[in-house]
Amino acid sequence: MDTIDGVKKAAILLISLGSETSSKIMKLLPEDVIRKVSYEIANTDLVSPEERDAVLDELIETSSARQYVLDGGIDYAKDLLNQALGPQRAKDVIDVLNQIQLRERPFNIVRKADVQQLTNLLLTEHPQTVALILCYMQPEKAATVLSQFPDKFQVEIAERIGMISSTSPKIIRRIESVIENRFSNVVENSTENVGGVHTLVEILNSASRGTEKNILTDLEKRQPDLSNEVKSSLFTFEDIVGLDRLDVQKVLRDVDNNMLVLALKGTTEDIREFIFANLSSRAVQNIKEEIQFMGPTRLSAIEEAQQHVVAVIRRLDEAGEIYIGRGEQDAVVK
Repeated sequence: MDTIDGVKKAAILLISLGSETSSKIMKLLPEDVIRKVSYEIANTDLVSPEERDAVLDELIETSSARQYVLDGGIDYAKDLLNQALGPQRAKDVIDVLNQIQLRERPFNIVRKADVQQLTNLLLTEHPQTVALILCYMQPEKAATVLSQFPDKFQVEIAERIGMISSTSPKIIRRIESVIENRFSNVVENSTENVGGVHTLVEILNSASRGTEKNILTDLEKRQPDLSNEVKSSLFTFEDIVGLDRLDVQKVLRDVDNNMLVLALKGTTEDIREFIFANLSSRAVQNIKEEIQFMGPTRLSAIEEAQQHVVAVIRRLDEAGEIYIGRGEQDAVVK
């Protein structure tokens, strides 16, 4: 099977799995891969039992190797595969796995790097380079790094993330080469589609309220269309007034009272009244008294509490327990 290329193997696998399962898998593939595999399937008249078994065996071995890596790392995987398959076959499986991981996990060194060290490195890079690298990072980590940049650069980087649709593998490799010289042990990559509105929303969802507000305010001036698209997917604390009454009550049941008091301390009267309308009169009275006697409070603490409330809302929305409206295309029927 070593002489058969990856597209041919994919075609054999999909043929072997049957049309129902294969159609579900095809939906998850990039367009260019779908075209190549579909062409190969159309030009494959017969799959021998030997070819089918060889492809399935390779799939099982590679999947097992992946799990071994997750369980105990690459050395652990090599040891188990050596015992199960022998040195040469184990090496072949690990080589295949490494090729897959290089395509699937670009900028692996960035995801593992210390945040402060990474921030110090990226502060000297061009905003477009920073934007591209943040696209490949965990949203929480990317948000932390982004918050360390001066305000004007935060907006510029966010704008570039939102505008990215695809990136040439050559550019990725060139950037990785530069980072490698300064960080060491950086993997190469051939992934193309990164960034976009979805990535920017994920990062902003994890950013502080101050970072989020700064980026959205300036982005609205510089890229109104992009700003509107991001806002339609990004739920902020102020958006709570757009929730259905019953949904608000579900949210409030999941929010600790002390956290709610702190969140309402720094908000507008309109939002307070909206929240109060969904609480008992006794609860409202208690909250008002606690806010009154709370005294001066750090803005960062208030923003953190508001982010906590938003996190509860997003969690309930993802679980299907409440509904966050996102425009006419995502309307519901009652």
